[in-house]
Amino acid sequence: MTQVSAAMIKDLRGKTGAGMMDCKKALTETDGDVEAAVDWLRTKGLATAAKKAGRVASEGLVAVASDGTKGAVVEVNSETDFVARNDQFQAYVRTMGELVLAGGNSDIDTLQAQAYPGGERNVGEELTHMIATIGENMSLRRAEILSVGTGVVASYVHAAAAPGLGRIGVLVALESTGDQAQLSALAKQVAMHVAAASPQSVSTDDLDPEAVERERAVLSEQARDSGKPEEIIAKMVEGRLRKFYQDVVLTEQTWVIDGETKVAKVLEQASQDLGAPVKVSGFIKYVLGEGIEKEETDFAAEVAAQVSA
Repeated sequence: MTQVSAAMIKDLRGKTGAGMMDCKKALTETDGDVEAAVDWLRTKGLATAAKKAGRVASEGLVAVASDGTKGAVVEVNSETDFVARNDQFQAYVRTMGELVLAGGNSDIDTLQAQAYPGGERNVGEELTHMIATIGENMSLRRAEILSVGTGVVASYVHAAAAPGLGRIGVLVALESTGDQAQLSALAKQVAMHVAAASPQSVSTDDLDPEAVERERAVLSEQARDSGKPEEIIAKMVEGRLRKFYQDVVLTEQTWVIDGETKVAKVLEQASQDLGAPVKVSGFIKYVLGEGIEKEETDFAAEVAAQVSA
């Protein structure tokens, strides 16, 4: 039997886009004949994954996982929302969240090289295998970890497709030595608030200075259109900046739970109730597909092109 070398596997992967273990198996089955191995992979549907890699994947699922003082959020994309209902895809996305949480590493390259639980493939190869078997391009897009020294990290999923999986995933870290059960309940509410209100930062001090200056410049130009003196314009700008902070800063926002209390006041009251200071030390919000440029498809033109071909 021909010895399968790393160079042979690399060559076959370049030709087919199939996973390393699949290529090794194909070469073993065909006694090292690369062309026969290509055909073997094609019969198994594994050589088609590379052709799908250029297609835009902006659907899929976001997974969240939390355990005590740490949490993880991961986004895995597919081409259509139909795949998000696929059990195999859901199991993969859920596993990604669990792996990031357990391993404490959110680097995508590192994650792809990890062994996929229950099989011989690594994470990246398992994704390639799914692309071939399900028939859509997919990508392991991003992952993050949130932790707190003393307190809790809670998660929330909006538009859930299954437990811990949905279109919006949020993690919130509350720092406190207060009762953990009460703290967890509050953190879950704050996570729901973040999902609904989309703050950009926890406090005004955390806001990107460049974003603040851009907003100040826009507000200044708008105020000057009023024709008022510069000293009045300065006061108008500061007043409008306060409104800006109320829109984008978590502690300045109105609490979505009751629609009237400031989040800062909610945290202040919680500190009194728990007998210990309560502070939001961080949050992460993932919205499925945000920032991905989606292709605009002219279905009629596609059909016409196929008819005339």
